Amino acid sequence: MSKTGLEFLGTLENIINARRRASPDASYTAELFAAGPRRIAQKVGEEAVEVALASQTGDRDEIINETADLIYHLLVLLAQQQIPLADVVATLAARHKS
Repeated sequence: MSKTGLEFLGTLENIINARRRASPDASYTAELFAAGPRRIAQKVGEEAVEVALASQTGDRDEIINETADLIYHLLVLLAQQQIPLADVVATLAARHKS
C-alpha cells in the first residue's frame, strides 16, 4: 500500500535514518551523511535559494520540485542532528495554539 500526503514524510524520515548507517556508495543520502554536517547545511541553503528563485518565475512545477528538494535536505539535516520531525511539528503546533 502506498502512502500519500503528509504521512509520507514519516516514511521518508525513516528511510533517511536507515541510510544514515549505509555505505556512501549505497545512496545519495548515505553520501550526504558521510560528507558531514557542513555539506548537509550547504545543500539546505542551496535548495532554499532555489525555492526562492523558482517562486520568482511563477513556474508551479519548478516550485514544487525545488520545495521537494528542500524538504528532503531538511529531513537529512534533522536526522544528522538527531532531531525527529515530530519535534519540529510539535513546535509549530505550540506556536499556533489559540
